[in-house]
Amino acid sequence: MDRLSLNTELQSRKEQATPRGVGVLTKVFAARAENAEIWDVEGNRYIDFAGGIGVLATGHCHPRVIAAAQAQLAKFTHTCWQVMPYPGYVELAEKLNRLAPGSAPKKTAFFSTGAEGVENAVKIARVATGRSGVVSFTGAFHGRTMMAMALTGKVAPYKTGFGPFPAEVYHAPFPIELHGTSVEQAIEGVERLFKADIDPARVAAIIIEPVQGEGGFYVAPPALLKRLRELCDQHGMLLIADEIQSGFARTGRWFAIEHASVVPDLVVTAKSLAGGFPLSAVTGRADVMDAAAPGGLGGTYAGNPVAIAAALAVIEVIESEGLLDRATHLGERIRRLLAEARAAHAQIAEVRGLGAMIGVEFADPSSGAPDAEFAKRVQARAFESGLVLLTCGIHFNVIRFLMPLTISDAVFDEALQILAQSIGAAARA
Repeated sequence: MDRLSLNTELQSRKEQATPRGVGVLTKVFAARAENAEIWDVEGNRYIDFAGGIGVLATGHCHPRVIAAAQAQLAKFTHTCWQVMPYPGYVELAEKLNRLAPGSAPKKTAFFSTGAEGVENAVKIARVATGRSGVVSFTGAFHGRTMMAMALTGKVAPYKTGFGPFPAEVYHAPFPIELHGTSVEQAIEGVERLFKADIDPARVAAIIIEPVQGEGGFYVAPPALLKRLRELCDQHGMLLIADEIQSGFARTGRWFAIEHASVVPDLVVTAKSLAGGFPLSAVTGRADVMDAAAPGGLGGTYAGNPVAIAAALAVIEVIESEGLLDRATHLGERIRRLLAEARAAHAQIAEVRGLGAMIGVEFADPSSGAPDAEFAKRVQARAFESGLVLLTCGIHFNVIRFLMPLTISDAVFDEALQILAQSIGAAARA
């Protein structure tokens, strides 16, 4: 077979065999990967700054994670935790209870996907409070299942055509100074909901991403998070931190909400929790987690033993390889490069983030309008040069960086050079 035609052939077969509703960024197909590099089926090499959408803080195929998964594979792959439990589940729950913010006793339940974690966090909040309402924020992304979509504050492409959605979900404005929404206005928006739409005595929880993921890598200001904590305490609501994309060292802390010194009642994790294996968790106050009756929580595949083993290894890697500090270092390097680029290219409207969770937003220099086309040009130029980048934001005008925190200095330097060149090329186009 012609070497140059393999990706093209697979793309044709993909279009015939899979639905168009599953959007795919590239038209090349992965053959193997190691740490921050991927090779496609034709042998082309790419530097991965997508990380499976934030799943690979510890990189592709980290030896310790793979060894842990292989060891578990040789023992058993499934019993169903609800039928016959296994020690790894208990050990990982203990570790997450220790790592999660707050000194109160905590408990953890495991599931398979981030959306499933969000769904169960809402279930737990509702049964613990005896209330049904949930407040989330504009620009939020909480998943693709029905409740998670209802909570999501971005219509296209996630919600278009899929309604109606579950009732008693309310959206407050997320503070984005760049777009004219202050912290005070966001707080007023929450309080307005309590006056115009739902009695706070009927609200079970407020759910928020400490750093919005799909929404554009906007950081929730500490003042907002602290006020939400106060409102929850005042009205008997629970505060849920969606740390699916921001957790597990991405921001230089185990959890992004730690930067604000705010303790949530429930924390939802997934993505980098298990180094590429499907696993999510809900960790929270023991009294809240125990509110559901036996049988009310769970799932056939929830807390898969192979994924559990991988997650235990991920925690060891983060601790032993100093990935919290590494995230801060990588983020500082990206910020310096983008600061230089911003001085030369007026299309860069803002650079923001925590730790290595950095986003760069592009706008028209004259009007200030979001410039999705510029972001696409940067992304396309980078891919042509072997660097995989993701966009985000409700206007699709933000590029986010989700490289493995284990990336080598040499590969990281190479990627930054490609990024700088791609921004320059997009500006000249």
